[in-house]
Parts: sequence; C-alpha cells; structure tokens
Amino acid sequence: MTKFCLTVTCQTQRGIVAAIATFLADQGCNITDSSQYDDMETGQFFMRVSFASQKGADQTALEAAFADIAEAFDMSFAFHDETRKMKVVIMVSRFGHCLNDLLYRVRIGALPVEIVAVISNHMDYQKVVVNNDIPFHCIRVTKDNKPEAEAAIMRVVEDTEAELIVLARYMQILSDEMCTKMSGRIINIHHSFLPSFKGANPYKQAYARGVKLIGATSHYVTADLDEGPIIEQDVVRITHAQSAEDFVSLGRDVESAVLARAIHAHAHRRVFLNGNKTVVFPASPGGYSSERMG
Repeated sequence: MTKFCLTVTCQTQRGIVAAIATFLADQGCNITDSSQYDDMETGQFFMRVSFASQKGADQTALEAAFADIAEAFDMSFAFHDETRKMKVVIMVSRFGHCLNDLLYRVRIGALPVEIVAVISNHMDYQKVVVNNDIPFHCIRVTKDNKPEAEAAIMRVVEDTEAELIVLARYMQILSDEMCTKMSGRIINIHHSFLPSFKGANPYKQAYARGVKLIGATSHYVTADLDEGPIIEQDVVRITHAQSAEDFVSLGRDVESAVLARAIHAHAHRRVFLNGNKTVVFPASPGGYSSERMG
C-alpha cells in the first residue's frame, strides 16, 4: 500500500471533512491519521490527513479526481507521497552543533529528509560533510559580493532541486529578494526564546537579567529579521549559579533539538502558515520512529 498525506487550507464552511472522507473512501483509501483546526478569528480551516491507498490509486490520479471538491470549497490543497524524502540544503557558518546533530538524525532515519548539499561561508566543516557523502560548497560572503554569493547559493538549490533551506546557525543575513523567493521554504534557528533578547548575544542579555529559563526558537525566514512565523520553541531551566558560558553550552542542546523538531514538522507537512503565525499539527503514529539506532 502506498502512503500519502493530503493537506488542505480554505475558508471554514460546513461539509469539508465529510467531503474529504467520502472522497478518500470512494478512491479505495483508508485514513490512518487526521488533524484539523478552525481559526475562529480568521475564518481559515486547516487539515492534514494521512491515508493508505488500498486499491493502487497514484498521486496524479488522486490530484485529478480531487479537483472538483477543491473547486467547490475553494481549497488550496496538495497530495504528498509519504515515502519520498524531502530534499534539503543546509547552510552553516562556524557553530557546528546543529549541523552535526542533523547529520546524525538523517543517518539513522530519524528525519525524513535527504541532505543534498551543505553550503558554508567557511571551510570548517568540509571534512565532516564530505565524510557523510554529501556535497560541500564553500561560498564566501562579503559586503561587496553578496548578490553574486546569493546567486551561487540559489544555483545550488535549483541544481539539487532542494525543497527546503535550513539555516543551521548560518551567520549571514539573507537579502529580501531571497527571502521572498523562498518564502515558507527557509527555516532558521535563533539562539533565543523569541521575541525576547534579540540581537547578537542574547545569552549575555539573559544572564544580565537573571533569567531562570533560556531557550531557542525555530522559525520561517522573512525579510523582517527574526520576525518570521514561529514553528517550534523550547526552554531549559537554569539557576543563579550558572555562568554566561554555561548558558551558551545549555543553549546549544536546546537549539539542536528545536531545529530538528521544526524540520521534522515541515518535512512531514505538518506546518501550515496562518498569517504571521503557524498551525503545527502533531506527528502521526510512527512519525518519530528511526530506521536504525546507530
């Protein structure tokens, strides 16, 4: 049986769930997991349905057959083959904890993605990337060559047919043009629990304020720096006895976990943009299982 998921966004109205369920049953499909949400403030409806095709229906046929329902409800929709791994380009600078964590998670099958390239503005992680049989591209960025550097980055993205860019502590600000072109397809990890303590050194700001929780935020990248829709956040508890350096070390672990969870949600098509916010549905049963443990 081929496994698919269907994602739907439209205005809230009566009969959407019934129409989708009836359609899938008529197509010989069995629903294995379903999540939905009505935003009462905006009137938007969001739904994600996982299902198995028990009579051999393929994605093209499902898309064609669903067109009439989509038109009737004025839906934005997409069918996704859940067995296909999303192609991802990772971008990194000189902090490698998120990169190394993602390489491990992909290697054991804990993330349903294929890393098709790693791009950096430094050479620090060339060896570790190449040792994982992943192409490494060093594209240096200066204030004088930024348009050319971003054009080179986009060539890598387009040549690899990447569907997502992950900024794994990539310390360069992307242009408004690139953010717009890749809207909803760039995920960043911010070393702070946004929207507090923004800027270059949020851990020192947090330390100076005597906070008892520090955290990390993963969000989609927009032209407004660190203001994109938030996908995932988490915190770690600290005490007065920890130093600013302790904050950094503890923060690295949170950053790695938060970024991985955000990518997991995006790759499983669980994240829906809702204005400047997101709707993030829980993982389907078995969604966190790994192919192997080493």
